[in-house]
Amino acid sequence: MKNILIAIDIGEKEEILIQKAIELAKKFNSKIWIVHASAPDPDFVSFEAGPQSVRDTRAETLHKENKIIGLLTDKIKAEGLKTTGLLIKGPTVEVILQESEKLKADIIIIGHKRHGFIEKLIRGSVSGGVLQLSKIPVMTIPLD
Repeated sequence: MKNILIAIDIGEKEEILIQKAIELAKKFNSKIWIVHASAPDPDFVSFEAGPQSVRDTRAETLHKENKIIGLLTDKIKAEGLKTTGLLIKGPTVEVILQESEKLKADIIIIGHKRHGFIEKLIRGSVSGGVLQLSKIPVMTIPLD
């Protein structure tokens, strides 16, 4: 197992996923790839630049997300492991699956939270989508 991909949702107990990946990486001398799929830019969605305040807010969000990914990679490096953090804009399930193929990941580690019926109906489940469509093993970690 050379490459472990962790799919994180910032602010959703990503530390639990990081710890599990560190455990596996130490056993197999693997590289850890942290992937966070950020919502697409409003420009991408509407094909218009939109007001400056929207662009500023979006830039601030991306800056914060990138900083958190940097802190997580530093934590993994402090354990003596190789790691790279990636912040990629796009639909979450598609980003995770595309990156897992591109990076030749041997396993995807993803968190799972229980959602009510209405939330599942409206938002769907990222972990469920990855499980259904992935061509490589997926380890789901309960976050509840």
